[in-house]
Amino acid sequence: MHEMIRAPGREYRSWVVDSRRWQQYKPRSDDIVIATYPKCGTTWTQQIVSLLIFQSPEPVPVMKISPWIDRRFGPSVETVLAEIEAQEHRRFLKSHLPFDGLPFYDDVKYIHVGRDGRDACMSYHNHVTGLTPATLELFDKIGVQDEKIGRPYPRPPADPAEYFHRWVADENVPVPPFFHFEESWWNVYESPNVLFVHYNDLKADLSGEMRRIAEFLEISVRPDIWPLLVAAAGFEAMREAGDVLMSHVAGIFQGGSQRFFHRGTNARWHGIFREADLALYDLKLRTNLPAACARWVTHGRLAQGGEARTGRVSSAGKK
Repeated sequence: MHEMIRAPGREYRSWVVDSRRWQQYKPRSDDIVIATYPKCGTTWTQQIVSLLIFQSPEPVPVMKISPWIDRRFGPSVETVLAEIEAQEHRRFLKSHLPFDGLPFYDDVKYIHVGRDGRDACMSYHNHVTGLTPATLELFDKIGVQDEKIGRPYPRPPADPAEYFHRWVADENVPVPPFFHFEESWWNVYESPNVLFVHYNDLKADLSGEMRRIAEFLEISVRPDIWPLLVAAAGFEAMREAGDVLMSHVAGIFQGGSQRFFHRGTNARWHGIFREADLALYDLKLRTNLPAACARWVTHGRLAQGGEARTGRVSSAGKK
């Protein structure tokens, strides 16, 4: 019996996501939900979980084996849910929703992946400025036909500094506010069925973070294939296999999978974002997030002496 600990407390509808699509979701006791703010390591974590479940380094299409339920462009929700119901492997689903937009079940495992907001915004700017004209037209149609939105998709400025200005001020950006997103997940960081993973930690110790994820998911991996799985989870390996992993993006992004797997690096915003906007970011970080959450978002777990399993930091950093 699946017990819903908490029903969604808020509806999220944008040109890209619609939280109502989760209303028909029927959980299985070993389901996994990977929930992230955009460009924080979503596909990376999906690939890691895929490698752990299938225990093979061979690339497989991520969107096919790990559907994105709240995506409102693409197949109908009925089609997506039918595909999920037909899956015989352990299911792992993607979401770009804050915690309060998702149903929360006691026997479903949730992985939340975080990243410094400045890095996420820089990466997202590359993401949205690479959308094809056909994708933009589709987003326009979605927005105009939704009475809650009622307007076309906002075109991003070419200048990343101007985009960050809009992003940090929450002006005409088609994603939920970053700070609310992170706070909503931080509110459940002590839940035994929630694991916090950080982009910085994946870059610093990929093998170690994969072991944390495997332990959380109660998956055992043979020692002889472990190095192969870790290698297949590296950024360059994923970029090389991008046309298989992200086969669906060819018509969405100019440049296809190579645009999607752009650089995978941090701190590219240095010297680009304006000082006033960076100051506003710091202010919002301090005033919107608990101190421990703000530190985790900025640095990750390993830089703070993180505990072995959860996203929690050591007792010295919890206040």
